Amino acid sequence: MTATGVERAVTGYLNHLSVERGLAPNTLSSYRRDLRRYAEFLASRGLDLADAVGPDDVTAFLARLREGDPDHPPLGASSAARTVVAVRGFHRFAHREGLAAADPARDVRPPAPPRRLPKALPVTDIERLLEAASTGDTPLALRDRALLELLYGTGARISEAVGLDVDDLDLDAGAVLLRGKGGKERLVPVGSYAVSAVRAYQVRARPALAAGGRGTPAVFLNARGGRLSRQSAWTVLRHAAERAQVRTEVSPHTLRHSFATHLLDGGADVRVVQELLGHASVTTTQVYTLVTVDKLREVYAATHPRALA
Repeated sequence: MTATGVERAVTGYLNHLSVERGLAPNTLSSYRRDLRRYAEFLASRGLDLADAVGPDDVTAFLARLREGDPDHPPLGASSAARTVVAVRGFHRFAHREGLAAADPARDVRPPAPPRRLPKALPVTDIERLLEAASTGDTPLALRDRALLELLYGTGARISEAVGLDVDDLDLDAGAVLLRGKGGKERLVPVGSYAVSAVRAYQVRARPALAAGGRGTPAVFLNARGGRLSRQSAWTVLRHAAERAQVRTEVSPHTLRHSFATHLLDGGADVRVVQELLGHASVTTTQVYTLVTVDKLREVYAATHPRALA
């Protein structure tokens, strides 16, 4: 069966993403799946050339994504948005390569996903979780307590914490150098609880773990002496939450979200929290202020004599 002009253009675009853009295999697989569905949709409308597609066709495809069809369930806003991004990229490529006279997807915007507020744990849950991380005096128990204390004490992403090298710590000054997205560095203060936990780990646990490795400079080591992975760090957090019987679902960002929310609850300026979190824009940080406003409403409704009729 001869490929249509749209299918050949899609193949060219995917090759471009793989060879010239170096997209990860998983991302490329998602684009391939999304664009295959798009090509089938265009074929059902009698469109076999990229140049024949108009804005109404792209909009109709977006509507089909949200409504579903006999072969596909309806997509939520975030999944539909990902597919629309693939379609927009394809048409931009087709126009640039001269396969189409215009870009029909240029003005089609993906649906905005619902704003999900970060989930922060109450301080009491955080304290129970941190206590549960250290269930003994073994090297791994000391490491786990140090890791979680540092995550909550600095607001670091898990990837930033496991990426730490020994030289990135200045415990005497109570500071740590974190490397965020895009390699952007920031110096963040470390509280006394985290400093104490990390010191205990470095003195009483890390040398034993390092003995089985090859001299890695990583702060947090696995049982074989290598750098602790993100997945293993996430497992440490999950197991500590289970032992602490924390009922709220935890995620790799739970301690980071809690760090930010608790700072704002305590009166910290949102721009200070922005710097601590390493957000490029204060707009990203302001989502946490919505959480604290909700909490203020609850307190107000429960305590003000004229809050409720």
